[in-house]
Amino acid sequence: MIPFLVGLILFFGSHSVSIVAEPWRDRMVARLGESRWQGLYSLVSLLGFGLIVWGFGPARQSGIQLYLPPLWLHHVTFLLMLPVFPLLIATYLPGRIQALTRHPMLLATILWSAGHLLANGGFADVLLFGSFLIWAVDDRLSMARRVQRPIQQLPAGRLNDVIAAIGGLALYALFIFWAHARLFGVSPLAGIA
Repeated sequence: MIPFLVGLILFFGSHSVSIVAEPWRDRMVARLGESRWQGLYSLVSLLGFGLIVWGFGPARQSGIQLYLPPLWLHHVTFLLMLPVFPLLIATYLPGRIQALTRHPMLLATILWSAGHLLANGGFADVLLFGSFLIWAVDDRLSMARRVQRPIQQLPAGRLNDVIAAIGGLALYALFIFWAHARLFGVSPLAGIA
C-alpha cells in the first residue's frame, strides 16, 4: 500500500502545483527555466504514476470493500466511458468538441473516474478513482481564476471532430474487448449479463 500512496502523493502533488501555488511555480520556472522545470515536473509525475501502477495491484488485494456496486451501475459506467476517448483525442485536435467542452481532458478524467467509482467499491479503487475525480474537478474549477498555459495541439482542421469521435470510439471498443483485460487484468465485460 505504501508505494501506491506515495505514488498518489507525487503524481497529484506535481499536478496540483498550478492549482495551489501558481506564484511559486512561476518563480521556479523563472529560476530554473521552462525546460528544466518541465523536466523536473515530468520526472516527479512519471515516478508517481509508476508507483501508482506498481502499487495498485497489491493495494487492491487488501480485500477491503467499502461498498458493493449493483450490476446496473456497471452499465452506467459503460455509458459514462463512451465519450472519454473522443474527449482525450479532442484535447489535441482543435474543433467544436474542444470549444464546447473547453477542457476536454479534464472532462474525460471526470467521466472516467466517476464511472470507475460506480463500478468499483474496493478501498484502493475508491482511493485511486476518487483522487482523480477530486483533482479533475478542482483543476477545472481553478481554471477560472488562473492564466491558461497553451498546450501543444495539431493544426485546426475541418475533420478534427470526426477524427476525434471515430478514433475515440475505436479506442473505446479496443479497450472494452481487449486492452483493458490485457493491461489491467480485468475485463470490463466480466460478469455483465
